[in-house]
Amino acid sequence: MTDSPAPTQATGDEALADKLKESRDHIVQELRKQIVGQDDVVELVLTTLLVGGNSIITGVPGLAKTLLVQSVAQVLDLKFSRIQFTPDLMPSDITGTDLIQEDPDTRQRRMVFAPGPVFANVVLADEINRTTPRTQSALLEAMSEEQVSVEGETRHLERPFMLIATQNPFEFEGTYYLPENQLDRFLLRVNVGYPERSAEHRILTTQPGRNALDDLKPVMHGSEVVQLQDRVPKIRMDTTLVEYILDLVEASRHDEQLHLGVSPRGALALTQASQASALLHGRDYVIPDDVKQLFLPVCAHRVVSKSYLSNGDANATARILQNILDQIPVPR
Repeated sequence: MTDSPAPTQATGDEALADKLKESRDHIVQELRKQIVGQDDVVELVLTTLLVGGNSIITGVPGLAKTLLVQSVAQVLDLKFSRIQFTPDLMPSDITGTDLIQEDPDTRQRRMVFAPGPVFANVVLADEINRTTPRTQSALLEAMSEEQVSVEGETRHLERPFMLIATQNPFEFEGTYYLPENQLDRFLLRVNVGYPERSAEHRILTTQPGRNALDDLKPVMHGSEVVQLQDRVPKIRMDTTLVEYILDLVEASRHDEQLHLGVSPRGALALTQASQASALLHGRDYVIPDDVKQLFLPVCAHRVVSKSYLSNGDANATARILQNILDQIPVPR
C-alpha cells in the first residue's frame, strides 16, 4: 500500500483570501448592527478599499452615509477621520501645516509639522462640493499618490488609505461643481437610495443608530487589508474579459449622446475593481458578472452626456451606459 501524498500547505496569500471569503459574511453581519438594507453599498465600499482607491457617495440626507463609513473603519480596525467641507475650509485644514514650537528648557523655537485629518486610514470628506475648487484640489495628491506635500516636503500616508467623499445631489445652493479631473480620480460612485420597506421597518423598530460604534467588533486589521490589496493585481483576468472592457470603453467614446467617454484611467479602474470584486468573493479569477456589475459605478461619473450639458439631465449618463452594457456581447 502506497503512502498518501502529503497535503499541500496553502500559501500565505491563499490562506488570507480564504479568510476573507469566510469573513465577508461576518463583516456584513457585523455592519448590519448599524447599517440596515445597504449590503450592495457595503460591498462597493469594500471593493474600493481592496483596490486602494477612493469613492464618492451620493444620496439625500438621512441615509446613514457617514455612519456607514465610520462602521466600515471600525469593523476593519482602521483609523478614521472626518472632514466637514465648508466654504471657508483651507487646504492646510486638510493636509496639516508647520507650527512654531518652543522648547520649554532651551527656549529655542523650531518648526513642527501638525498633521491634518487626511493622515488616517479612512477619511470621510463630508459634503465635498461645499468648498472651493482650490481646497478640493488639496486632496488630489492624496487620492492619486497617497502622499501630501506641505512646505516643499512630501509626507506619505499610511496604508491602507481610502477617501470617501459624500455629496447631496439635490442641494445646489452654496455648492461648487467637482471638476472632471477630480471626478476621474474616484474609483467609483456609490448611489445610496431609500431602503426597502422591510429594511426601514427594522430601522424604526430596532433604532440601530442608537448603538455605540464601539459595540462593533473588528473582523480584520489594517495589516491584513494591505496584504489583500497587494494580492488584487494577481487576480487572473482572461484576455476575452480585457477585450470586453475595451469594447465597453470604446463604445462610450463613440456614442453620439456622450460628450466625453470613459478615459484610460476609467478603463484601468474597471479592471482593478473587477479584480477586487473577485477577491472579495473568494475567487482568484474575474468573471463577466464582476465587470457588468461594476461598469456603471466605475464609469457613470467619468462621462458627460450632451443632454446634461444642454438641460442638466444628471440621470442621462446612467441610461446611456446601461444601453451600451446591454448592446455589447458578453464573453462566454
